[in-house]
Amino acid sequence: MADRSSAEHQLWLRRFHQPAPGAPRLLCLPHAGGSASFYFPVSKALSPAVDVLTVQYPGRQDRRLEPPAESVQELAQGVFRALDERDGTPLALFGHSMGAMIGFELARLLEAAGRPPAVFFVSGRRGPSVERAENVHQGDDARLIEEVTRLDGTDAALLQDEEMLRMILPALRADYRVVETYQRTPGPRLSCPFVVLTGDADPRVAPDEAQTWSQETDGPFELHVYPGAHFYLVAQQQAVLDRIRTTLRRLVPGTRAAV
Repeated sequence: MADRSSAEHQLWLRRFHQPAPGAPRLLCLPHAGGSASFYFPVSKALSPAVDVLTVQYPGRQDRRLEPPAESVQELAQGVFRALDERDGTPLALFGHSMGAMIGFELARLLEAAGRPPAVFFVSGRRGPSVERAENVHQGDDARLIEEVTRLDGTDAALLQDEEMLRMILPALRADYRVVETYQRTPGPRLSCPFVVLTGDADPRVAPDEAQTWSQETDGPFELHVYPGAHFYLVAQQQAVLDRIRTTLRRLVPGTRAAV
């Protein structure tokens, strides 16, 4: 069991900087088409006071030869198995866009196992109660590239490189399929605090749609709206980091004042 857990940990999770002993943990889940390295700046800024772990989904970078996941729930289960159930270190979650959906399902798994997150940071995603018919994953490559360009989440130079596109598009399409076919299954409300972050010009998430995450928890709820579109958190990096620091100091036991 320990060997399997260790193997799953190495497969799914990345740690870019070593934490201080006893540091609380922040688990970061990327967006559709994203990889663990998207959160390298977060790790650099918060370490060593916070143990920043980032998730690497199958089908990209060093996992590019693996088949992509078929559902949000499958991805959440993979991350859940990678977390050591014996580790009592306080765990916070941060998920952006698709990562927010995976984080939600992961939080449900953790609560069911008696290990609720200390706080769940939801970024750039409407609440699961807001249903919307979307079918980008069913379109051709040009449609997929158009959508990614509109959201401004991928380096434009990569989208002009045919070789890179051949590497990127399969995982990106699989991620969009996972997002667009997601269905929330019935279940109890969570108990952990929710801190929801969104951009005021996000074409995929209106502030009132972000507010609907309040329906998913009985814990404290906050909504913070920043200038910017879907990837507001890149331009507003310092403000988002400050929000994370402030929240961790307030809600997560053991967080050092220096974070």
